[in-house]
This record gives sequence, C-alpha cells and structure tokens, in this order.
Amino acid sequence: MTILQINNIETYYGGIQALRGISMDVKKGEIVTLIGSNGAGKSTTLKSISGLEKVKTGSIFYKEQEITNKPAHQTTLIGMAHVPEGRKIFATLTVKENLLMGAFSVSKKSVIEERMEMVFGLFPILKKRIDQKGGTMSGGEQQMLAIGRALMMKPDLLMLDEPSMGLAPIIVEQIFDIIRQLNQEGITILLVEQNAYQALSIAHRGYVIQNGEIVLSGKGTDLIENDEIREAYLA
Repeated sequence: MTILQINNIETYYGGIQALRGISMDVKKGEIVTLIGSNGAGKSTTLKSISGLEKVKTGSIFYKEQEITNKPAHQTTLIGMAHVPEGRKIFATLTVKENLLMGAFSVSKKSVIEERMEMVFGLFPILKKRIDQKGGTMSGGEQQMLAIGRALMMKPDLLMLDEPSMGLAPIIVEQIFDIIRQLNQEGITILLVEQNAYQALSIAHRGYVIQNGEIVLSGKGTDLIENDEIREAYLA
C-alpha cells in the first residue's frame, strides 16, 4: 500500500523555484531516503509535504487522501510527524513539557503517560533529563527529544530532516539504530540525510535530488553501488 504519493509538485520561495516537478512515493512499512547536496531541495520537499511550505502546482496524497497545502497542524492530526532540520525543540521548556507539546491533541492522561513511557524506553536519557530545559542539553539529546516529541502523536509516517547533523559518530549510530527500530515496529520513515551512506544502508529505497529535480531512484543497496552516487556522495 502506498502511504504517501507526491505528483509533480513545484514549490517556490518568492520568485525562486525550489522544486521542479518532484514525483515520488513511499509505501507503508518502508524506509525511503532522499539524498542530495546542500540546497538541492531535500528540506523543501519535506516542508511541502507537511504543509510548512505552499505547493504551487502538483498534488500530494497521504493514505489516498489529498493533503496538498493542508496546514501543518492538520497533517499532524492525520498521522504524519515531521522532525525538522535543526531539531526546533522548545529550548525554554523542560523535556517533559516538550513531550507534552507533541501530544497537544491527546486528551486522555493515561494515553499521554503511556506514550511518554514508550519514548523513555527508546531514549532512557530523556527520563533522566525529564525536568531539564531542552536548550541546556547536548545536540544528541536534543535530537532524541525532537524525535520523541514527534512520536508522542503516534504517527504512521515519520519524516526526519538531517537527524545526524552536527552529532558525534557514536550518537549518529544510536540515532540510526533507533530509526531502524521504529521502522521494525511499524512506522514508515521518510528520511532526508546528508550522510548518504548511512541513509542508503538502512533504506529500502532512495531518491536522489539535484537542483529541485529527482534524477535517480532505486533500492538503497543498488544506489550505494552506483558509480555516480559513490563519486558524488560517498567518496
């Protein structure tokens, strides 16, 4: 089953065209990665899906329902979660308060507590930091908090934008292990990542974006072996 279908979308920043007819799909249960250089359009693609940027032409379907230009707070309510580049946690709020913000539409206290314990099971350090303000934590801990906040909505599709950016190698390994685990537990993942080798290593499929256009796609393992990809992104 295709959970996300993107058809020929174009997105602009003012008069500058950022996406030029992007088409791609994500099937339920997959990890799909989008790789490309800085400024290629990776983050804009995720923002266009989640409603943070307006799509000028084209269409986006989630679970066969059109969501083109649906506001971000509404896409969250239908089962999509977007962890943006740079984490974007609430720096002045505690870990617990950040997680509660992730469950803004959940009214049952027991459900919130259950999901919070699930997050603490994935990221035990967050339980130890529960009363610490987000802005005082390390980069790796903030990334865990950003993912944990997204998981509080119990999404079917989790979109991650550069989760390894600025993190030490050992923390990067932990983050990618968690991504694998979440996928094994049934969450579909759309991953934007500059660490192309790491991303393609765990992805079922991948897309390569250049100058706002998809130029190549295939199985993650096949893209790793592609000479052009190796030279451009894996060297």
